[in-house]
Amino acid sequence: MRLQCEVEVVSRLLPTCGLRGRGRGTRALLSLGRPPGRTEGGGNGIYLMVCTARDRVGSRYKVQENIERFFTRFVDEGKATVRLREPAVDVCLSKANASNLRNFLSAVRLAHQGTDTGALPLSTLVPAKTSEVEKPKAKMIITSRRDYPLTKNFPYSLEHLQASYCKLARIDTRVLCLKKLRKLDLSHNHIKQLPATIGDLTCLQELILHDNHLESFSGALCNSTLQKSLQFLDLSQNKMKALPIQFCQLRELVNLKLDDNVLIRLPFKIGQLHHLRFLSAARNKLPFLPSDFRKLCLENLDLFGNPFEQPNPLVPNIQLKIPLTLLECAARATLNYRIRFGGHLLPSHLCEDLEVAKTCQCGSACLSSFIQITVTMNLHHVAHTVVLVDNMGGTEAPIICYFCSLACYSQFLDRYLQSNG
Repeated sequence: MRLQCEVEVVSRLLPTCGLRGRGRGTRALLSLGRPPGRTEGGGNGIYLMVCTARDRVGSRYKVQENIERFFTRFVDEGKATVRLREPAVDVCLSKANASNLRNFLSAVRLAHQGTDTGALPLSTLVPAKTSEVEKPKAKMIITSRRDYPLTKNFPYSLEHLQASYCKLARIDTRVLCLKKLRKLDLSHNHIKQLPATIGDLTCLQELILHDNHLESFSGALCNSTLQKSLQFLDLSQNKMKALPIQFCQLRELVNLKLDDNVLIRLPFKIGQLHHLRFLSAARNKLPFLPSDFRKLCLENLDLFGNPFEQPNPLVPNIQLKIPLTLLECAARATLNYRIRFGGHLLPSHLCEDLEVAKTCQCGSACLSSFIQITVTMNLHHVAHTVVLVDNMGGTEAPIICYFCSLACYSQFLDRYLQSNG
């Protein structure tokens, strides 16, 4: 029987010499069994063996009638101590799986009592493998193609993986098996497409894809478990023209980098990113900002170098249909009265239309019948720190406004003309 945990073997003679243990364990493999070639017999041949990275051959301790006491008060936390009579040492165990630890201690106790060895799950005491006693590798940084592992797998325990300047054309499927991964940095490569299976990395908090050849961001990723985990996303210096409608379902995002792409618009429902605090979309092709942009509450905003159009509220884009169609009336009623809808009630294309409905200045919804204008918004209304929009020192940008009727547009126009004399 074997158990992986951290172990510290402390001599009880140290205090008499004015010394004490280090107080911290070493990654180890514990085995309960017999040396190789030893035939079955009484319990006298059963040993507890401790193997570490420095001592893979291991130290053996006799078990039968040699255990003075078990300390198991904190076994539920993966901690326990086995006190031996000869030699006078305490084997301190920590960071073990609680269930495995209980089973191991139970087997050690039975061996100590001299139980029939046929009923014990014993192992052959052989030196531990390097992989069994090395501390699990949590971080791996690769910065050249020659260092990229081609013949062996990545350590399963990785939490941070960086593979930059490796000329990768696609994401390695081996990376998608690293279930403990929290940070994935694939910057400075040639990646053109993201596989939907990235969404299977349930712990992923940071995804860095700076300086690649991406032209799109999959809507499937936005519907994956990344909704609950992803906090930092860097898509800067790629070739993306737009982000999918579903993008704003990544509602745990705190930091979003979109610089140096060819974006012609930001996500329509960007205001749903309630946790977003840092947004940079400099040097893109944005002519204006979506109306939902007003709902953001940012600490830092950078929109420098976009060809923002000059807003003109007196030249509206009129898409009103009078009288309203039955579909428009039903859609407005569904949204205004907050009636629940979904694929089990409505065709999927109607659900998609409802999810991207516009909101009038009066708070009412409109679908395909509306009046659209652009007005100027000071970006300090949504961000504490604003990088200048242009070289003239401006911090204002055009934002879209929608009106559900001529009456709403007329009221806005009256206020606008009064404020401008």
